[in-house]
Formats: sequence, C-alpha cells, structure tokens
Amino acid sequence: MLITGQCQCGNVSFNLEWLPDPTRIPAWACACSFCQAHKGVWTSSPSADLKVKISNLALLTRHTFGTRTAEFLICKQCEDTPLVTSEIDGRLYAVVNIHALQGISPTLLKYFHSNFDGESVEERTERRRRNWIANVSINGL
Repeated sequence: MLITGQCQCGNVSFNLEWLPDPTRIPAWACACSFCQAHKGVWTSSPSADLKVKISNLALLTRHTFGTRTAEFLICKQCEDTPLVTSEIDGRLYAVVNIHALQGISPTLLKYFHSNFDGESVEERTERRRRNWIANVSINGL
C-alpha cells in the first residue's frame, strides 16, 4: 500500500510503501512532553520503504534530546513534526507521525501508549533497529 503524507504546509512530504498491505497500522502515542506538545503519534513497519522530500531546507529544523540518538524533523513554517530519524550503524531508520498521513481510514489505526523512559541507549537502539522503517531516503538533506 502506498501511503502519502506531509506536514501541514507541504514543505516536508513523503511516500511510504507499506508492504505487505496492512490490515492494521500501529500508532504509538508517546508519553514524553515533546511528543505530547507536538501531537507525536508514530508508526512504522520494518519492511516499509520511506522516501522523504524536503522542498525548502531553510524551513526545516531538527530537535534532539539528551541521548542524541534521534532527530525530530520539524517544519518551521507550520511547526509540524512529520517524522523522526535515527542513524544506527551508518543506516538511517525512521518513524512517521500518523497525523501527517493522508487518505488513511481511521479504522486501520490501532493505538498503543508508550513510555520509553528508563531505556538504555542500547535498548533504544535495538528497539528502533527491530521496529522502525529501515529503508529510508531523504531528498534535500
């Protein structure tokens, strides 16, 4: 299934090829204050293919936390956070914000609540390697 998405203004857009076609799309609502403030509800599939286009790089900012293991890509123009990336062993992984998805039936979404406080860097990295989108390309970075 090809799923398109973008921030509100369209500066950051993406095509997400979800294989095989999902019967359910997991949606993790993160409990951290940043995700709560930015409506961060994330989804991914390790077998998916994500192609991201950034139209105007000057309108993009990146936010990292203390562990510096992930970058939240934020559009300065509309203040949306459509995706998060993490480089692991030279490979780029990502999750996308379900609020950026277009044309997805809400009945496909299966919500979970997550709290990653207390995870070690090794545990966090391994979880991302197992669960995040592993085929990621970003045009414009």
